[in-house]
Amino acid sequence: MERLLTPRVGFALVAALYLLSFPYHPGLRSPNELCRLWQARALVDFGTLDINGTIAQRGMVGDLSCVAVLADGSFRPCVGPDAPARQLVTAIRYYPSKAPLTAFLAAPVYWVLERFGQVSEVSQVLFSRLVVTILPALALLWLLRLFLQAYLDPALADVLVVVYALGTMAFSYAESFMSHQLTAVLLFAAFFCAWKIERKDWGERGWLLAGLLAGAVVACEYTGALGVVCVSSYVVASRWKQWPALGRAVVLVLFGAAPLLAGLLAYHHACFGSAWLSGYKFLNDANYQGWHQGGFLGIKVPDGRAFVLSLFSPLRGLFALSPFLMASLPGLRSLAAKDRPLFVFTTVLSVANAYFTSSFAYDSWGWTVGPRHLTPMLPFLLLPVGLVLAQAGTVTRSVVAGLCVSAVGVTGLVCFVNYVPDDVSTSVFGLAVPLLADGFWPVSVLAVLVPNPASGAVLVGLLVAAVAWVAARFSTSGARPLVLAVALVAHLGLLRLATTFDDHEKNAKAFLESVWLAPSGQRVRL
Repeated sequence: MERLLTPRVGFALVAALYLLSFPYHPGLRSPNELCRLWQARALVDFGTLDINGTIAQRGMVGDLSCVAVLADGSFRPCVGPDAPARQLVTAIRYYPSKAPLTAFLAAPVYWVLERFGQVSEVSQVLFSRLVVTILPALALLWLLRLFLQAYLDPALADVLVVVYALGTMAFSYAESFMSHQLTAVLLFAAFFCAWKIERKDWGERGWLLAGLLAGAVVACEYTGALGVVCVSSYVVASRWKQWPALGRAVVLVLFGAAPLLAGLLAYHHACFGSAWLSGYKFLNDANYQGWHQGGFLGIKVPDGRAFVLSLFSPLRGLFALSPFLMASLPGLRSLAAKDRPLFVFTTVLSVANAYFTSSFAYDSWGWTVGPRHLTPMLPFLLLPVGLVLAQAGTVTRSVVAGLCVSAVGVTGLVCFVNYVPDDVSTSVFGLAVPLLADGFWPVSVLAVLVPNPASGAVLVGLLVAAVAWVAARFSTSGARPLVLAVALVAHLGLLRLATTFDDHEKNAKAFLESVWLAPSGQRVRL
């Protein structure tokens, strides 16, 4: 039995789930993903930043910026109050509205695939995810483990890494060609560099790498700049009143960040006519323009509704899907006693993200698992949670352990679907479980060879094994199995009670069934 509970088994389950899961439904025409992948094609096929040629070949997608080029060479939005009269427009160009790094990283993947023949949408999504989001997400787990083991018992650090990997939005956005988990990887890596330098494990030249990674964060996701500012609070707290040392760090970080930031500004100038304008100024959909106007990319004055729903909504609230993360709040007190600069940083990060999530348009996060823009914050909450598990009484530890187990099961099932309509009440009992009950098994990479349900059953079996592994590891390390089970059932029970089972959920389930990539008896065709 002990051989089945080794860290190697837990990490193998995580790797298998990350590498084999393929939650993708082409019929949804996922805009956040396809707009980036269309640009990757355009870079290779046409040598252009605009995706006009790819649209002509592959069809229109969403999440675009539309730039109207006037006779005098100036750029104006195609849509909205600033749109020019049609007779003044000499050209119209389409670009993704997102920061460009993920598209540029996917271009070499597409180039390699193209050498082997015609590339389908499904194959491009599959291999682009593998290289750009999944493998970096697995690398993050290694860094996270090294960081946690510096403060926690190695056995506890191991189980927390598995819980993070499968019981949070990290799983969802590793399995999506979006920027959120890649931003988390880059931000944590930038912090890791700073942390190693401040511990005297690395020399000061490490600031160049930290700066390069920080620049990559902004090039990957504009709002990642908030996380970079928060990481700087760790450096300031570590070098408080050590002004020459702080100055050297700032200069080296800026040098490291300069190439990617310069590239980003050049991209803006080429696409939007100014280094200081992003694609959000030129959104092609007038319905989305209001969400990004005012403040910083739409971040304005806090709103209580957005705050509550982002954290507690039974559909996609952070604590509804990953309730164990609530333990990070009392864990900050223990962190303050153990490492003051880390406490300052984690507090600043938590407050900044709370402000962000309550100030941005909650309704713009639709069809996603959880409040997706909070994904980069999550790795940093693991240490405060771990300190609670290490220092609290047996009952408290058992409750938090039960919520960890429940999060792995709930989030894992939801991530097998990974596209959650706005009009269901809960993503697990209102969507994921009914889909499974109807015979719509998760789509696996194995489905290229083995049709569902057999290939999907492998994923479900791996998730059940991961839940059992986490539960057993906590039970053998002092958690009371009965209290753990009560916490798990309480979480599941609350989500079950919040599920309405109304016509909206039936319609959402029916729609997803109509676009499911590999229904029972079918394989995935690349």
